[in-house]
Amino acid sequence: MKLLAAIIAHVLICHVLLFAANENTPIGGRSASMANSSVTLSDFWSVQNNQAGLADFSHMAVGLYYENRFMVKELSLRSGAFVLPTNSGVFGLSYNYFGYSKYNEQKIGLAYARAFGEYFSMGLQLDYLSTRIAEDYGSNNVFTFELGIRTKISEGLVLAAHAFNPIGVIIEDEYNEKVPTIFKLGLSYELSDKLLFVLETEKDLVYKPLIRGGIEYKIVEQAIVRIGYSTLPATTGSENFSISSLYAFGFGLNLKKIQIDFSSSIHQTLGWSTQISIQYKFKKRW
Repeated sequence: MKLLAAIIAHVLICHVLLFAANENTPIGGRSASMANSSVTLSDFWSVQNNQAGLADFSHMAVGLYYENRFMVKELSLRSGAFVLPTNSGVFGLSYNYFGYSKYNEQKIGLAYARAFGEYFSMGLQLDYLSTRIAEDYGSNNVFTFELGIRTKISEGLVLAAHAFNPIGVIIEDEYNEKVPTIFKLGLSYELSDKLLFVLETEKDLVYKPLIRGGIEYKIVEQAIVRIGYSTLPATTGSENFSISSLYAFGFGLNLKKIQIDFSSSIHQTLGWSTQISIQYKFKKRW
């Protein structure tokens, strides 16, 4: 009974408060430090956040990400990814693991991105999602996909959109339980080589939309600071637009081939989370 109660508690936390977290959670310390603003960014972690942003990535690279959510190890999120640019486009492979031995979710993604001229790019990812509850309670495995677009409207101004599971894949037929269908739309403006503003909205079909944004400032080439803010109606399920809020900040270190990003965020109700990501770049596009 204790085991069952623990599993139910974690399932409720994961699904009610966090959407079971790993299906469409933005990945990377850069995004996390701007309150998960990610849809317009073009960097290594676009392999998870908006595959269209991969089209401009020019180095073969690997990366790791870890999030200690609300300082509870059972709610931790671990991620790894590999990106391979080629003359035919950019390919990516990613893996997420959320939870712990008694309850966990895994996601494997295979991505492809391509630029169509200087101003427009598209990306597509095929996803394998697995949910497992220990002690013979069972597991579910499904396939879905996500796709994104990114366009440069003018010098420094970018518009991007992303859709996760637009076909509404069903996890459990008996209870009509579905993988979340989530849409994102965002704008970013690079005021100079040092200053970037990002703003986006996210809409789950079941919940009210949220709004998030952030600022990134490059102190020097090797050091970057960031702050962010997000409303959280989607994770509270409230009828109010913003009963809860998320505040975030962090910094990045650019050490030529190695990029390290640290961040920390505080949920108005649930408390602190910390995140770290590291990427290593190999040679340029094949």
